[in-house]
Order: sequence, then C-alpha cells, then structure tokens
Amino acid sequence: MRKFNQNLGYKEECRKIPIQFPPQHQDLQPGLESLMEPKPIFDNPNYIGTGKLKDKVALVTGGDSGIGRAVSVAFAKEGADVCIIYYNEHEDARMTKSCIEAQGRRCLLFAGDVRNEAFCRKAAAKCVSDLGSLDILVNNAGVQFPQDDIQDISMEQMETTFQINFFGIFLMTKIALSYMKCGSTIINTTSVTAYNGNDQLIDYSSTKGAIVSFTRSMARSLVSHGIRVNAVAPGPIWTPLQPASWPADYIETFGSSTPMKRAGQPVELAPTYVYLASDDASYVTGQVLHVDGGQSMQS
Repeated sequence: MRKFNQNLGYKEECRKIPIQFPPQHQDLQPGLESLMEPKPIFDNPNYIGTGKLKDKVALVTGGDSGIGRAVSVAFAKEGADVCIIYYNEHEDARMTKSCIEAQGRRCLLFAGDVRNEAFCRKAAAKCVSDLGSLDILVNNAGVQFPQDDIQDISMEQMETTFQINFFGIFLMTKIALSYMKCGSTIINTTSVTAYNGNDQLIDYSSTKGAIVSFTRSMARSLVSHGIRVNAVAPGPIWTPLQPASWPADYIETFGSSTPMKRAGQPVELAPTYVYLASDDASYVTGQVLHVDGGQSMQS
C-alpha cells in the first residue's frame, strides 16, 4: 500500500512515515532527540526477536538516540544486554535505557567523550566486569559541521571531526579487542557521503571514507581470529544530528533528494545491524551495507 499526501507531508508505505519536517534547529551537537518534531521512529512494535543475539553483550557508541537508539533496542529484542556510550544527552540516554530494560535486558550508561582514551578504557572494562563479556562493538558516535567552502573549514574543525568520527572508532576498536574473542563482531557506521561525496560536508565525508578503508583493513586483520568487521552506510536519516547541523529551513525537505523522496527513519537501519551482529552474517566480513533510500545509485 502506497499513499502520498503532499499537504500532510506523510507517505504511507505499509506504515506512516514522514516525508517533510517542520523547520527546526538545535544549537548544540550531537543534538537531542527529545526536542525533535516529529520524533524519530526508532522501534517497530511488530518486531519480535527470535534470540539471534541471546545473552550477547553489545557496546554501542552514540547509543542514546537516533540510529544508536534503534540499534540498541533491536539488539535487546534479540536478547542482548547493551552498554551505551554517549556524550551528554542524559534524558535521551535514560529513555533508551528504559526501552532496553522493558525488553528484560540489562543496560549500562556511560557519559563521556570517545576522544578520551581513559574514559573509553574505563567504560569497556566496566561493561565486561558488570555484564560478563563484550561480544559486539557498534562504533556509531559522530558529528558533522556543514560549511559552504573548504576555506570555511578551520584546522580546528577538521581535527575535531576526525578525532570524534574516526579516531574514536580507532580507539574503541583497539580497546574492545582486548576483550573480544572468536565469534565477536564489530560494526562501524559510515555514510553514503563516503561514496557520493558532499560539497558541504567535506571533512565529514572524508572521515566516513576513512571508516570504509578501516573496516576493510580490520576485517583482513582479524579474520584469522574469527572476528568479523563490517559497516553500514546510511543515507539521510532523521536523527538529532540533522537539526543540530543544518539551518532550520534546510530541514523542511531533508531527504527529499533520494530516489525514495524521503529521509529514512532509524528503525529502518536497525535490522541491518542485527543481521551483521548475528550468526546470520557468519560468512560476511569487510562489507559495507547501504541503507540509503537508493541514494548510492546516484554516485
């Protein structure tokens, strides 16, 4: 069933999905889901887990909101306990924790900066000591700072974007591997911009390209240890990062340039992460799965 109502700004593809958004902007990154309108769709109430991740322990960076929240809740539905690293979005993090616990799973919250090695080591160690293992690492935390021209990108901005988006992944991967064993898996969040490029997100796109290469190289490095490494490349997804990055008027038509003519919702990515984390993907490593409304076809 497909229905379109331009006045309402919604598209119905078996369920109601917003295709337009009210103008809105948040001043601080990575943004708050609690302030967004409409709220991102992070859970499918009809999704019933089948134990694909039963008694596994996942560590998800940026797991408080957006894609990270959807992934964390889906993992819990599949039987995993979840540790969440987030920056300072405490209300969002508590909401995600309650959703995970509603599935009968445990959740630990760690507020801090993925650029801080001591914090990351402490969080990973606490995750293992309290929950028993670290089987799945999802490197999802990220920022973006749109600029119209490379001349507007300061060295400080370039360094910040790389430190959070790429060096944070490098650091968390090194630390997590101290606890991982055969059968563990790492999933990195890259972006369609790694393939299409984006003239307003030069530094961000560059970090996402680096993540693709890092994913493939680490997959080769760890294959003999029985640890799989893959990535997901989202297109435009309705997350707090968007109103925290773009001007209010940009948000009105966010995602409309994709072949599907709309932005994606976090819930639409979660099954991809579940697949890569589970034994269903036991013969999959070094791959990037695209969930982008067809946008990568335009590259």
